[in-house]
Amino acid sequence: MGVMGRKITAVRAYVAEGGGADYHDQKQDHWIVKQIATPMSIYPEYKATRTSFGINALKTLVVEVEADNGVVGFGISTGGYPAAWLIMNHLDRFVVGQPAENIEQMWDQMYRSSLYYGRKGIVMNAISAVDLALWDLLGRLRQEPVYAMLGGKVRDELSFYATGPRPDLAKQMGFIGGKLPLVYGPADGEEGLRKNMEIAGQMREAVGDDFMLMWDCWMALDLPYARKLMHESEKLGFKWVEECFNPDDYWAYRDLKKAAGNTMMVTGGEHEATRYGFRMLMEFCDIDLIQPDVGWCGGMTELVKIGNMAESYGKMVVPHGSGIYSHHYVVTKVNSPFTECLMMSPEADTVISQYYPLIKDEPIPVHGRLKVKDTPGFGVELNKDGCSLIEVKKGGRL
Repeated sequence: MGVMGRKITAVRAYVAEGGGADYHDQKQDHWIVKQIATPMSIYPEYKATRTSFGINALKTLVVEVEADNGVVGFGISTGGYPAAWLIMNHLDRFVVGQPAENIEQMWDQMYRSSLYYGRKGIVMNAISAVDLALWDLLGRLRQEPVYAMLGGKVRDELSFYATGPRPDLAKQMGFIGGKLPLVYGPADGEEGLRKNMEIAGQMREAVGDDFMLMWDCWMALDLPYARKLMHESEKLGFKWVEECFNPDDYWAYRDLKKAAGNTMMVTGGEHEATRYGFRMLMEFCDIDLIQPDVGWCGGMTELVKIGNMAESYGKMVVPHGSGIYSHHYVVTKVNSPFTECLMMSPEADTVISQYYPLIKDEPIPVHGRLKVKDTPGFGVELNKDGCSLIEVKKGGRL
């Protein structure tokens, strides 16, 4: 039997703790869980750390799909036990027994069948993880890398900016830019805004004028504060302000974009999902650059649709994180000129794997660059011996 017609015989869902796709699941000395402005920063008891309000509560989701010849593909996202339960007790029926190449139909059936309780969040994380596993499986069956199935490379290597509190170190490591987590939000008033700008000024002085600097605002701001931050940051040559608002507040994004100068971009979409949400960001809000996470927005199947729509709007697509999964997309798209590297070392002073310890020999940028290999599927293997995976079986209660 050739590749066509290979049936999927099994879906398996696992949960892992301690890093992985739930990269906020870190020890308290890690920069990513220390004080950063969040929607919860208005409450003093939840301001000092992001773990205090449960940013690490979901844990990592791992999905395997197996074909009738024993070949296995896998995908990773967040969503933990709730997402794993949904896969094994609802979504699996649309996958098991299907020809491996029927990815579009499987996605559509998973999405339509969960509309009454899904559309975004954990359900879309679950669908994304299954979808990534299906692309990985199909690539392994065809002996093709995913990027080739998407249409092939448009560049020889990827360029990265670094997200973390040390853009100065990122420049030394060869990255093309650095995205700072915003420490102080509206609850900190004018003093907090001044402190943010002091940090910004220090970093601009350290990296020089030609190195990209950006703000990651993680849904923490209101419109008046975002306008002030944008105005002050534009003086320092910042490239963008990212994800300033509640993801459902399209009106704030629209008004911030209207207030933006010619040199400052308004970006977002990390916590948006599907082509419908991104259509709002592009058509209604007119934001400059969208940042879908392939593990959250609907998987590779949906990211391709989102990206094609963005191209028709003249917008850039710079995916949020997602490591190897994003690499295979970005290398195929002219309107994705660079991509993101989350600095997962506690002090943001070295480059380490985003999904550690889940992926064996996970590719990471060297001097801010990376060549996507031509290994079948996404080109990586699940590190089952190096991490603890808890399988969620069909049936039972959460």
